[in-house]
Order: sequence, then structure tokens, then C-alpha cells
Amino acid sequence: QVQLVESGGGLVQPGGSLRLSCVVSGSLIRLRSMAWYRQTPGKEREQVARISPGFATSYADSVKGRFTISRDNAKNTVYLQMNNLKPEDTAVYYCNYDSNYWGKGTLVTVSS
Repeated sequence: QVQLVESGGGLVQPGGSLRLSCVVSGSLIRLRSMAWYRQTPGKEREQVARISPGFATSYADSVKGRFTISRDNAKNTVYLQMNNLKPEDTAVYYCNYDSNYWGKGTLVTVSS
């Protein structure tokens, strides 16, 4: 059974940084794409960043230059480094594995 557990969310002031982590159990991630999504109330879930098995990355325009996705296959973990956070980054952030599996999410709140 594949399980994803996100951590690292919290309250941060505008301009601050957070690092999200997603640990996957029940499967090895090294051959699969991993992604981070986010969702706010009343809106559809949107992809924020994706990383391929070959470590190619892609980002939503709204986070380019501020967010960095990375993976550590030895730890079966994917990360999202978020810098220069803005109030509009406030959302529940979800980890996605192989386009099929989801974590329960971690809340990021950017506010002064």
C-alpha cells in the first residue's frame, strides 16, 4: 500500500521560506515522477512543480524562480523549497506520486 506523508507546512511572514517534505512508503519513487500541488477553498487543485525520474523539473509560472523541487531517491522523499513566499501562496500543499497517489496535505499560511 502506497502512502505519502507531507510535512513542513506552517505560518510564515511574506518574504519568508519553508521547506516541505513528502516521504513515500510502500513503493520506490526512483522510477516515477513526483509532483507538488496546492489548493485553496473554492479553487481547483493546481500543479506547482514536478520532477521526473531523470530529475528534470517544471514549475507553474506563479512560482518560477522562488520554488525548487528536488528528490532524494535513497530516502524515498521529495522536497519543495519555497522562498520569497507571498500571501497568494497560502494553500494546502499536496504531494503526488506517479499521478495516482496523494498525501493528505500540509497547510502553508503566508501572513504578517
